[in-house]
Amino acid sequence: MTVIAIVLLAAIAVILSLLRWRKASRVLTLIVLVLIVAVGCGPLPSFLLTHLQAGYDPTPVIHPASRSAVVLLGGGTERVPGAATPEVPLLAQGRVMKAFELYKTCKLQGGNCIVIITGGDPNRHGASEAFVYGARLQDLGVDRQDIVLEQRSLNTWQNAQFTSEILRARAVDQIFLVSSGIHLHRAVLYFKRFGVTAQPVRADYVGARMTQVPQAYNFLLTDLALHEYAGVWQYFIYEKLGWNVSATSGGAL
Repeated sequence: MTVIAIVLLAAIAVILSLLRWRKASRVLTLIVLVLIVAVGCGPLPSFLLTHLQAGYDPTPVIHPASRSAVVLLGGGTERVPGAATPEVPLLAQGRVMKAFELYKTCKLQGGNCIVIITGGDPNRHGASEAFVYGARLQDLGVDRQDIVLEQRSLNTWQNAQFTSEILRARAVDQIFLVSSGIHLHRAVLYFKRFGVTAQPVRADYVGARMTQVPQAYNFLLTDLALHEYAGVWQYFIYEKLGWNVSATSGGAL
């Protein structure tokens, strides 16, 4: 997305130069160069990521002997040639391990704990994110009876919408919302919209690379960050226009 925008601006600068609008072309060319440096060398993605991920604890307080729900947000699946089912992708491995860590801690403290895995099959890989992640958690040692699968949702908004229905049907004292640090701000916002007040738990953290030469990695992180900000902005715009799905009226969980 970022690369495409820069290429388009550069193309417009060339067109303006051919049309002999040289001043406008120079200004646009300068903007392109500034963007390449700001994004590729790290300052812009570093700024965006810091604000997205700030304030989220990877080790929340778990109250002993409680009835807890660990909500694990799906992050896609990876189709592997020759494999019967898709697997947990690289970027979601941390989420699975954090959910497992919280589950084991809860069990060691004598509490009742369930893991709700939310995510359908938006990529049409033949198995839902919830199913794939659930199988992985069982391999790690989570009891099958403690795993609840929500397999309808195709995006974060639906994760919150459909998971809130499951949570309302279960008597839990505390809820932990597990996702990548870059994703938590938007996820918390959406879950609150459906009456779910949870402790956000950061499964991972990503940082930009400050370099003298532009790096493709920084362009990738910028795109990921802008995707999250776009989701937040869309939420507030839709809220003003009344386009968001009606929130539950039962109060916070």
